Amino acid sequence: MLAWLARTNALFSLTAIYRRYPFRISLTMLLVVFESLLDLLFPLVIGWAVNDLVKGEYHGLAMLGGLGLTSLLMGSARRFYDTRVYSGIYSDTASKMVSNGRKKGLSVSKISARSSLLTELVEFFEHSIPGIFLSLIGVVGTLAIIATLNIEIFFACLGLLLLMIAMYLITGEKQYQYHTQYNQILEQRVDILTQRTNTAVRSHFLKLMRWNVKLSDVETLNFGVIWFGTISLLVATPLLAINGTDSVPEVGTILAILIYVYDYSEKVVALPFFIQQLIRLKEISNRMN
Repeated sequence: MLAWLARTNALFSLTAIYRRYPFRISLTMLLVVFESLLDLLFPLVIGWAVNDLVKGEYHGLAMLGGLGLTSLLMGSARRFYDTRVYSGIYSDTASKMVSNGRKKGLSVSKISARSSLLTELVEFFEHSIPGIFLSLIGVVGTLAIIATLNIEIFFACLGLLLLMIAMYLITGEKQYQYHTQYNQILEQRVDILTQRTNTAVRSHFLKLMRWNVKLSDVETLNFGVIWFGTISLLVATPLLAINGTDSVPEVGTILAILIYVYDYSEKVVALPFFIQQLIRLKEISNRMN
């Protein structure tokens, strides 16, 4: 899966869009990285605040308030900037795509379908890249922090990540083939809808749904296996946090570990959604090029 995912070509792909607007997109990514790092600190600072409150101190609580305010300002600034940047990028890229399609003599049906598909490429930068950074930095950062708190829980978390990667190495190529068939039919929509017969229209949507069901079945299989691993990790964490060490940790430390593992589980479960998007967008970019 990684081999074909790494291939890029021509005008309309994630790589091509980034190369045309490197400064603007890099700045949004940098803001996302800072926001992700701040998000990573919340469970740790909550644990410190609890430990301080048990001792009758308020330093940790003040740190938690400061962290929350900083995160609010950073997140608001990033969203304010993102919307304006990607609106301009889509307008420019869509115009180039339509012009390119006309030069190639593509039908109105294909140009219309591909303009909609192009929206997914640009929206991936605006909406999915922040989620990917939050998930990846959260996963790597959480593993690093948990390794310093409880090595047994660290290996349990690592096992869940490896399970998720294995599932998508196995099923990634199959999903790409299904997206290819789905988009092939989608490009015919305008031509089909101009026909007078209801039979042709019904057949078109039935074919679309057939491939949509196949995609859903593969995603459901992946989700079921990964979620089973997630449940196992969540059940094992309290046992390992309390019984896996010679001395019982402070209550705030235990709370921080539990929050980290729960947050880690959410991010690992979210990563397959972004992998599915990358698979679909790879097919879209190859189709438009």
